[in-house]
Amino acid sequence: MQVEVIMTIETIVVGPFEVNCYLVWKKEDGAGVIIDPGDEDELIIERIARNNIAVKAILLTHGHGDHIAAVKPLKEKYGVPLYIGTGDEELLASPSANISALFGHEIICPPAEHVVSDGDVITAGSLTFTVFATPGHTRGGVCYFGGNNLFCGDTLFNGSIGRTDLPGGNLEQLLRSIERNILTLPDEIKCYPGHGPLTTVGNERKFNPFLNPRRFA
Repeated sequence: MQVEVIMTIETIVVGPFEVNCYLVWKKEDGAGVIIDPGDEDELIIERIARNNIAVKAILLTHGHGDHIAAVKPLKEKYGVPLYIGTGDEELLASPSANISALFGHEIICPPAEHVVSDGDVITAGSLTFTVFATPGHTRGGVCYFGGNNLFCGDTLFNGSIGRTDLPGGNLEQLLRSIERNILTLPDEIKCYPGHGPLTTVGNERKFNPFLNPRRFA
């Protein structure tokens, strides 16, 4: 009988907006991915070396500047493909579109080798993730589901949801995305957001004030 290998996850809080960059890997073979490297590439590189991670890919939950600033140096160092959701690929090369220009720090990111859609399956070494399209915070926002873990970017937070007042944002679309692709998951699934502490599907279903009144349970 084949035994499932458990993912190891380390959170690195980076940049002035305190983005959660996630290193996800399997200790058995070291294969891993970087999710949302928003800044501080040297710190991320140091943690990768400390954990002996063999980086296979960089996954972006969306294309806002605070989530992509370290992509270029990390791609140059590791030579791995970049993944982003359909609709957000145009943000990578445009500081105005990725809103970094609004904060006086223009960020340009290399193009993504893979533009993914709802239901796509990503294989990175021995890791496998299913893509959930969750537009609403941005047009091409996605979550990555692997094991019992959902990396949900700025779609869903502990006790809150992503802001929708930026270009490409849409509140009703975001709530529909959460209803369709997150609240349909089991309560025990862990949610790793783009900012702030982790949570679970069950916790948000029960206590999130943006979701509970809509009676999605």
